[in-house]
Parts: sequence; C-alpha cells; structure tokens
Amino acid sequence: MNDTVHHISSLITQPNWEQSNRLKSLVSHMPPHVASNVIARHSSNVELGVRFFTWVCKQSTYCYDFHCRFHLLKLMVFRNLFVVAHKAVVFLIKECSCNGEVEIVKLMGALDEMREVGFRLNYPSYSTLLMCLAKLSMGRSAFFVYRRMVDDGFVVGIVDYRSIVNALCKNAFVRAAEMVLSRILRVGFRLDVHICSSLVLGSCRVGDLKEAFRVFDIMSEQDGCNPNGVTYSVLIHGICEAGEIEEAFQLKEEMSEKGCQPSVRTYTVLIKALCDIGLTDKALGLLDEMVVKGCKPNNHTYTVLIDRLCGEGKIQEANGMFRKMLKDGLFPGIVTYNALINGYCKEGRVVSAFELLSVMERRNCRPRIRTYNELMEGLCIVNKPYKAMLLLRRVIDNGLLPDRVSYNILIDGFCKEGQLRMAFDILKSMEALGLGPDGLTCTALIDGLCKQGRPEEANGVLGLMTKKGISPDEVTLTALIDGYCKIGEVGTAFMLFERMVDRRCLTSPHIFNLFLDVLSKQTRLNETNAMVGKMFKYGLVPSVVTYTILIDGLCRVGCTKDSFNMIELMKQGGCLPNVYTYTVVIHGLCQLGEVEEAHALLFKMPLLGLSPNHITYTILVQAHIKSGRLDCAIKIVRSMVRNGIQPNNRIYHALLAGFVMSGNKEGALSSFHDVAAKYSLITKNDGDYFAEHVFREMDLGDAFELLDKIKECVASTGELHNSLAMGLCKVGRMSEAGHLVQDMVIRGLVPDKSVCSLIIKHFCEKKNFDYCLGFMKLILDNGFIPSISCYCSLILGLRHKGKVQEAQRLVCDLFRYANIEEKAAVSHYIEFLVKEDEPFEFHELLRQVEQMYQNERPII
Repeated sequence: MNDTVHHISSLITQPNWEQSNRLKSLVSHMPPHVASNVIARHSSNVELGVRFFTWVCKQSTYCYDFHCRFHLLKLMVFRNLFVVAHKAVVFLIKECSCNGEVEIVKLMGALDEMREVGFRLNYPSYSTLLMCLAKLSMGRSAFFVYRRMVDDGFVVGIVDYRSIVNALCKNAFVRAAEMVLSRILRVGFRLDVHICSSLVLGSCRVGDLKEAFRVFDIMSEQDGCNPNGVTYSVLIHGICEAGEIEEAFQLKEEMSEKGCQPSVRTYTVLIKALCDIGLTDKALGLLDEMVVKGCKPNNHTYTVLIDRLCGEGKIQEANGMFRKMLKDGLFPGIVTYNALINGYCKEGRVVSAFELLSVMERRNCRPRIRTYNELMEGLCIVNKPYKAMLLLRRVIDNGLLPDRVSYNILIDGFCKEGQLRMAFDILKSMEALGLGPDGLTCTALIDGLCKQGRPEEANGVLGLMTKKGISPDEVTLTALIDGYCKIGEVGTAFMLFERMVDRRCLTSPHIFNLFLDVLSKQTRLNETNAMVGKMFKYGLVPSVVTYTILIDGLCRVGCTKDSFNMIELMKQGGCLPNVYTYTVVIHGLCQLGEVEEAHALLFKMPLLGLSPNHITYTILVQAHIKSGRLDCAIKIVRSMVRNGIQPNNRIYHALLAGFVMSGNKEGALSSFHDVAAKYSLITKNDGDYFAEHVFREMDLGDAFELLDKIKECVASTGELHNSLAMGLCKVGRMSEAGHLVQDMVIRGLVPDKSVCSLIIKHFCEKKNFDYCLGFMKLILDNGFIPSISCYCSLILGLRHKGKVQEAQRLVCDLFRYANIEEKAAVSHYIEFLVKEDEPFEFHELLRQVEQMYQNERPII
C-alpha cells in the first residue's frame, strides 16, 4: 500500500495530472483510507489536497458514494487536516445541493456526528450551507443553521442574511423572515433589493398580494432600492398564481417602460400562466417575442411548452420544440425528458418513448422512478400491463425502488385488462413492502370488480379501505353503487347512498342522476319523484342531465306530452334544455312509431338555437330503417353531412342492416327489431353498439354497395371501411375483414390499427405468416404504420416458426417507420417489447423487489 501511496503522491505533483490515464487506473478502486494517506503526504499544500479530494471523489468507485466520501472526510479530520477538510466540506455542500434535499439532509446529519468529535464548521462552510438551503427552499433548516452559526460565535454578514430571509420566504415563513429582518436593521445593515425581493416573494407565497405590492411600492420610492428584474418576475408570478393574467401583462409592460427589461424568468412565468389556462398559441407567440427581443429561452421555458403541447396531444409540435431546444445548445434535464416521454406514452407511441429513454441514458441524465412510471403507464395504455410489470426489472437494475404510484399504475392496468387476480397479487406484494394501498389503489380494484359484475367482492375491498383508515371518496362509492345498479341490486345501492349522505360525500347531483337513470329505465316513476325530492332536501339543484333523465322516463311510459311540459318547466327554472334533452324526446316519439313527428322536431331544433348531434341523427336513421324506409335514412345521412356531422358506427350498422333487409333477409329484419327494441342510444357509447347478427348474415357485396352509397354522401369512406372491417373481425370473418382493409389501403384510406392488430393476431395464431407478411407489406408500402401490437405478434410468431431473418427484417421496418435514428441504443428495448412473456417471471420479479426493499440495494 505504501508503494501505491508514494506512486500516486508523485503523480499528482506533475502538470495536468488529472488527465493521467495511469493515475485514473490507480485510483479507480482506491478505498478512502488510502486516499486520506495521499492527502496527508501533501498536508502543506492545501490547494493540491483539496484538488485531489474533489477529483478522487469523481474517479474512484469507492469514493463516488456519499457515505465513502464522508468517510474520507472523517479520516482527514482524524489526521488533523482541518484546512483541507473545511474546503472539502464546501465542495460536498455544493455537490449535495445539485442532488436535492435528501442528500443535503444526509450531509447535515453527518456533520452533526463530526461535531460530537470536535469538528466545527468554519465561516465559509456555514455561508455556503445557507446559500444551498436557500436554493433548495429549506427555510426551517436555514433558520436552525443560522442559530447555530450565531451560537458558534460567527458574525453573520449581509450575504448570509440574504440567504436566510430568502429561504424563509420561499417556504412562506414571512413572520420568521420579518424577525430576521429586524435583526438586520438592528446591527446596522440597510435593506437592499435582494432582501426586499424575498419579502415580496414571501407575501406572494402566502397569497397576500396587497402586502407584496406595499413592499414593492416602498422599493419604488425615491430613497428606496429600485426593483430589479427578479422583483418584477416574483410579483408577476404571484399575480399569475392569483389568476390575474391581464394585470401580470400590464406589470410586464410597466417593467419595460421603467427601463427594466423582462428576463427569461419573467417570460417563462407568463408563458406558463398562459399554458395553464390553455392559451398555448399565445404562449408560443410570447416565446417568439422574447427571442426577437434577444432574450434566450432556457430549459424551463422549453419544458413548460413541451409539457403543454404533450398535454394537448400535439406530440409532433412538442418534439419539434425539443429539437429546437437542442439546436439552441441547451441540455434537457430530467423534467423535460419526463414530459416528452409522458406525451409519447399518452399517444401509445411506446417505441419512441423508449428511444427517448435511451437518449437520456447516453447523455448521462439518469432516469428517476417517475420516468419509469410514465413508461409503465404507456405500456398499460397499449394493453401491455405484463410488459409494464417487467419494466420493474429495469427499475431495480438502476438502483431505484418502485413507489406507490408504480404499483397503482400496474394495478389499474391489470384491472382494465380484466386481469384481477394479477392485480390482487400486486396488491399483496405492495403491502408486504409497507406501501399500503391508498384511495386510488382501492378505487381501481373496486371499479375493475364492478365492471366484471362482482360488486360483492368490490364491497370487500371497501371494507379493507375502512379497516386501513382510508376514506372512500365520491368516485369510489359511485363506482360501487353503479356496480350494484348494473346487476339490479338497487336496494344495496341505496344503502351505500345513505352512507355517502352520512359521510357528507355528496358534492354534485351525479349520484342522484345515476339512481334516477336506473329508476326511470325501470319506469318506477313514484320512486323517481321521491329521489328528486331527496335531491332538493340535500341542497342540490337538478342539472340539465337530471331533467333529461326524467324526460327519458316519461317517454319510456309513452307520456311524450308530459315530456314537453317538463321542458317548459326546465325553462321556467332557468335550466335550458340542450341537444340531449330534445334527442330523448325524439327517441321517445320514434319508439311510439311517431317518426314523422320526430322528423319534424329534428328540423325544428335549429330554430331553438340547438344543432342536432350524431345521436339525434342516428335515432332517426334507425327509425326509418325499422320502418323499411332505406331511402329516407340515406336522406337523413346527407342532411347530417351537410350540417358538418360525420356518420358514426351506429349509423353505418343501421344502414348495413337496411341493405341486408332490402335483400329479402327476413331473419335479419326480425333480429334487427329485437336488438333495436332493447337498445338505449342515450346511455351507450359509440363502441358499445354492435349489430352482430347483421355481420353474420351480410354478404361482402352488401358492404361494397353501402360503401358506394356513402361515398355519394361523404368525401371519405375511411371510417365506414374500418367499421365494417371491425364488425367482420368480431364475428370471426377475418379473411373478408382483411380484404376490406386491403381495399381501403389501395384507395389511400388509413386503416384502424386495432383492426390490423386483430387480423395479424388471428393469422399468426393460424400460423399463416405468409399472409401476415404480405398484409404488413401492403400497409407499409402505402405509408401506413401498424401498431406495436402487430409487430410484436408477428415477430414473435416468426421466431417460433424459425423464420429468424423475416423477423429481423420486420424489426428493421419497425426502426425505420418509427424514425429511430440510432438502432443500437434502443434495440434492447425493442427486444424487451417483442419478447414472449413468461408467467413465472412476474411473481419471481415481485419477490426480488420485496428482497430489494429489505436490503435497500440492487440485487439483480
């Protein structure tokens, strides 16, 4: 060891020793006690000792860890190398300030331990620590450090007072800041712009804009310290937080008039305020203004805009902003990457999200657990919760620990896929780690169970919530009530409702509307009226939805005249009927066979200031089809297209049924009547209605005849093509669905990715890979990109069949069409996505995570 110490001691006396590869090799595994011996050899050269300490902390695998760095510091103290140790403390404080609050708290605890053995901080250490705590908004800690600094006999300078006041004001401890201010004035210091700006900040943080403006006005007086750009930016931010955007812009103009040009922070505050209220175009205009005025945007400016664009689903614009940021020579931080990854994941573009993850890793921007949470959520969005779970392996490989958010994402993902057993297994693992479930966890499980018609088990989860002291909110109880209502157990639902009343969980008429909807559909009018009375009793005002449900109930029992009276009652109460209200009446008239009256009401709606929507038109189209008037139905479609509303799946299915019926298919006619009689247009979504009988009995010729008719009405038949293809897929007519997709691709129409996925998956299961490859080639050659599910299914199938080259070519296609620039960097993530899931892996992975929590270190 002595030889090593001697050799290193000699090398660090040479010029440019930090660049020596030989020296880097020697110190790469050098433990702290050897490093302390080297520093001791140069005890007379303090500067060299400090340089070596800071350098070795970054080079040695032993010293890079915080605990080892601090161990090295203690060894220097024991050797009485106090001057080097004090300078090393300043270095460590600055390093920890870059790593966040947790690291600086660790350092302060370690310094307290050293205090017990006689080591005291010197003035530069205290001053640096105060600045660090102010930077991290740790006001309480800063105040205690200040008290200890005074107790240790140090004279506090104006710079230190600035740090203390700033730290306290950042945490809204205004009274404590004023106490320190009185001391500042007592010891003879004058107020300066830094201290006053902090006071403005503190007043804004507690929402006291009046006091903030009072301090600002004092600063603006003739003998005061003139406000600078920071002061204006702080006040503008406070005004924006209060929602007074116009006043904030007026202050910006006043700022310019007084010769204080808005800074990048000023512009960024205003850009964020505009983004927060959805005025993205104005925010982008403000970005252009700041560039024109020579104010260069920073990381935060771009990140705010990227986050907003991603939130609006404008991922291409967000990506363009990201590239502009790189072009400006800025290095994105973790927040920027997370925002863009989140945007890609929300759009289901997980390949691009993983490419961004690889970019982060190459640029030494270490992903945090939030990054992985975004990716897991993205995988759940594309219906791959098992892949999301396997991503936990990557998390623990990077020394991170999954948090409650991670587990909630997984539980919600498996619940939405109907994989409740896996969701409950994850819950057990979560509890084993001491991460108890919260309201979101339980709500996801309750909602998942209710959607499967298992409200009794969901009620058991509610009991678990109560046992653990988690208060169910309105969303949780509403999901459970809805579950009981759907299986007809209205009595149990009422009991839960009474529980909501006792807990004062009622904040909106939504829960009443849910009951009213159930009761009105069962035509229990007396109970419906009683429920309306309860609504008034609890101080809730019926909404337009409430009235519409009541009108629907009247229409169901044939009281259309009373429904018109109810509309007049609405108007008198100041609750104007909307398009859905009139649509319910039109539906009621159609159900009674009064199609002509319904038709007349449709064309009367514009005179009442209302535009019929796709549901309104759908009802009349179906009514005409039921009456055997296909021509009238097509005329309605032409009318809706002229009014700017495109036909939807329900209309296409109804028209298709009309074409099938017009071909003398009597079975289809009676079947359509049966389905239509049971079907409620008001309470279903577009995707819920599926005329299965029609797609089983239709000829492909019927589909093409309908396509020709619709082409006369609308410019594009893309949506109809997809609707027909999906219908054929659902009844197992995959070859004909594929034929329709190929036809639309040739016509330049965009095929639905979910349809393509179903077709690919079907033919992969049938081992017909030649068809799949031809299908994919046709889609890709015409400029359309299939979903990641298509690629995964086909690549996996080809590998099982031993067609490795074809699978590899498909991987290359995936890279090319996803615009992946560096294949090597992201290839292991693609491999992860297309790899077959091994069921035994999941429980083993959960066990390893549990073990990691116990050891608090990575084990894989």
